[in-house]
Amino acid sequence: MGSGHSAHLHVDGASLLHRLPPQVKLVGLLSFVLAVVSVPAGSLVALGCLVALAAALLLSTGVAPRHLAARLVVALPVVVFALALPFVASGPDSAFGPLTVSSTGVTAAWTVLAKGLTGVLSAVAFAVTTPPTDLVAALQRLRAPALVVVVLSFMVRYLSVVTEELARMRVARESRGFRGRGLRAWPVLAAASGALFVRSYERGERVHLAMLSRGFSGRLPETSPLTARPGEWATALVPATLALTASVAARL
Repeated sequence: MGSGHSAHLHVDGASLLHRLPPQVKLVGLLSFVLAVVSVPAGSLVALGCLVALAAALLLSTGVAPRHLAARLVVALPVVVFALALPFVASGPDSAFGPLTVSSTGVTAAWTVLAKGLTGVLSAVAFAVTTPPTDLVAALQRLRAPALVVVVLSFMVRYLSVVTEELARMRVARESRGFRGRGLRAWPVLAAASGALFVRSYERGERVHLAMLSRGFSGRLPETSPLTARPGEWATALVPATLALTASVAARL
């Protein structure tokens, strides 16, 4: 029940990132992102190298480009925002061909674009190599708050159930001649959304009562504790170490 929804995120493979334990990858990802954020604004060479490093990490997963392209769409808002900065930011103006742009805006645009792309590329590399169930197990292993782990676990398990329910409701509407076009369709779609919410809420209540009747205490049991070797931790922290080195070098 909790596997069908992950097909659009996780992709099976045998790369190094696929083989690393999930808690190691999660710590490595967070450390890398924090180190990238610490790089000073306007450090063109350092930020460019980090974007290339994140792209290399993504390519090392061995996932087909057509699968990666669909997942990288989430970076579009960052790209659009960065392209707009040179035209809306204040500061000294400079000529850029036939256009006049803000020098401060150009620096800010490159910084936002580089850091945003680095974060998105590394996050996608983590997503395509880590099943959602392994992410839950990693948070549990890293002693995340029990409530967060439980909520995320049920979201992973029942997202596909809610999605399938939504698909059945759509088929039922269309079989009765409904076409969701124009403002007249909004009341029908709003009613369907409300019905879906009520059904999901009631299902959650039934599942919760069933768990309580079986002795659930608010914390998920660790059926197979995750382990990691020192070499795996060292491998996962290599990108963060390089990013921190670039940040320190850019400040000198």
